[in-house]
Amino acid sequence: MTKTQLNVRIDHELDNRLAELAKRTGRTKSFYTVEAIKEFLEDQEDYYLAKDSLAEFQDSGEAAIDMEDVDWDNTNR
Repeated sequence: MTKTQLNVRIDHELDNRLAELAKRTGRTKSFYTVEAIKEFLEDQEDYYLAKDSLAEFQDSGEAAIDMEDVDWDNTNR
């Protein structure tokens, strides 16, 4: 996979925390930065998917299911 470089500016406190974590674990600061970006993107994608799905449901005019009618343990399948 081709990689690209991304340059960001962070404050000294955040850089120190990142450097300390990298030092304690033997990983690089880049590793943790990439992991943090991945997690952030997944969270944002999930949020917007849920938001769009809710808007689509609300626009559909379909009736909602009452919470007490939900089979939470799936024993009836």
